[in-house]
Amino acid sequence: MKDIMNLTKKIAFGVSVGFLTNFAYGQTLQEGINSADSHKYAQAREVFSQMIEKSATSENYFYLGNSYLTQFEPNFDKAQEYFTKGLEADKKSYLNKIGLASIKLGKGNKAAVGEILGIVKDSREKDPDVLYRAAEALTIFGGDSNADTAIDLLNKAIQKSAKKGTPAHYYYTLGDAYRLKLTNSPQVAGSAMTAYEKALPSARNKASVFTRIGTLWMQAQQWKPAKENIDKAIASDATYAPAYKAKAAYDIRYQQNALATQDLINYAKYADEDTDTQLEISKLFFTNEDYENSKMYLDKVFDKVEDPIKYKLRAYLQYADGDYAAAKTSIDMFVSKAEKTRVLAADEGLQGLIAAGLAQKETDATKKAALLAESQKKIALAKAAKDETMKWDEELVKIKGGGAVNQAAVDAGATSPAIEALKKQVAEKPQDTDALFKLANAYQEVKNWNGAIHSWQKMSGLLPDWAPAYYSQGYAQQQAGNTDLAVIGYEKYITTVKPAEVESNKETLSYAYFAVAYLSKDKDLEKAKDYVNKSVILNPTYKDAINLKAELSK
Repeated sequence: MKDIMNLTKKIAFGVSVGFLTNFAYGQTLQEGINSADSHKYAQAREVFSQMIEKSATSENYFYLGNSYLTQFEPNFDKAQEYFTKGLEADKKSYLNKIGLASIKLGKGNKAAVGEILGIVKDSREKDPDVLYRAAEALTIFGGDSNADTAIDLLNKAIQKSAKKGTPAHYYYTLGDAYRLKLTNSPQVAGSAMTAYEKALPSARNKASVFTRIGTLWMQAQQWKPAKENIDKAIASDATYAPAYKAKAAYDIRYQQNALATQDLINYAKYADEDTDTQLEISKLFFTNEDYENSKMYLDKVFDKVEDPIKYKLRAYLQYADGDYAAAKTSIDMFVSKAEKTRVLAADEGLQGLIAAGLAQKETDATKKAALLAESQKKIALAKAAKDETMKWDEELVKIKGGGAVNQAAVDAGATSPAIEALKKQVAEKPQDTDALFKLANAYQEVKNWNGAIHSWQKMSGLLPDWAPAYYSQGYAQQQAGNTDLAVIGYEKYITTVKPAEVESNKETLSYAYFAVAYLSKDKDLEKAKDYVNKSVILNPTYKDAINLKAELSK
């Protein structure tokens, strides 16, 4: 499953500090800024709130309000509350005016760009922080069409702040702005890199800059320097949470799911208990197809989080668990509560898959036809948008084959003392692939095919490049009577075996090709002929394959 969230944006775009004049005040403000940049939003807001208690200035209200804009999913209501209070403290506050205009832009009102630039003009461009905040808003919410404007504002802010010392965040936000330009131009990437490098000497937390450099290399698909810089970030500050988030993205790219899980555990360890941060952690585990951890973190904060995206995430988890009725309730709740701009093509596709799942058990012919028509329409929208969040056709095959195997289905099957002991072992250490391997085989021994399927799927999630797990899934699905899903398992095994491993796996590969041929012969004769030929080539003495080849040649 492709990432349904942007793993790079909030790594790159952080909260930043204003121009400081009082050292003690600056120290406190910098603590809040550093906390927010480290994804410790609860801690940051505590600092900003204390600053307001000591001095209820318009600037302090702005910093607190802005922390709600720059978190993972903006809380526009909270941000507006504090920006409004900031304007009550000083009706001329350019910062809070920019804050309110930023909310409009974040909600999709493109006219807010002109409003922000109008505020900058009214300020006569004297204050570098006003220039900076306007650019920050355009960088976070303005998209690639406003990248050049943000870059221009940031360069002005850098120029005007030069005499007193340009803050590091001016430079690294300039790098972020260059990254908005959707281009593979080495000149643009070079400009972003130059901006980040200029931030390094004055950055209090160099891990923040190294992480940005690392994700820039990732964006350019230069994986070696990406990893080197992420490692530098962790070496510079082993408690800097966003570095582990970036490393997880790197490990997911290389299908190192077990390593990515550990990265996310570290990310959760060093970020704080802020509900929005916990929700983000749940999303990240979901992206890594670690549904158990995703559900655990979501359940911890579900009743505390206001953002309707919680319903979407729960819908995906319920769908993955085969609970289509509950998934429909959740995704419908998300669509009804979220801003229209936040409903994506993938959400339409998910609604289509859920409808297909509900249709499987619908006994009323009219309702069943309506569900299938809805499913076809919604999935077509996702595919037309070229959305790759899920493999839509493959998911439909899974649904037709009985859908996802959930824990309830596993527990309803046969068990044994060995299974019960291994279940406890896996529960205590979900990443223990040795125990998971033994559990899958123990389920097969008692012919609990749902248990075997469930366990082998978990194994593939942890070790996605370990081919035998896919063969075993194919075998278990075949035994369970899920023909189409068995074919998917066997074919995934065939494609996962590396060229250098073909010779040592010839016999098993021959069996896999034969299984696909046998299971496909009544639906796709040409495919069956092709696969049985490959089976015989790999193992010329395999009698079942020889006999099937002869049968198909008649």
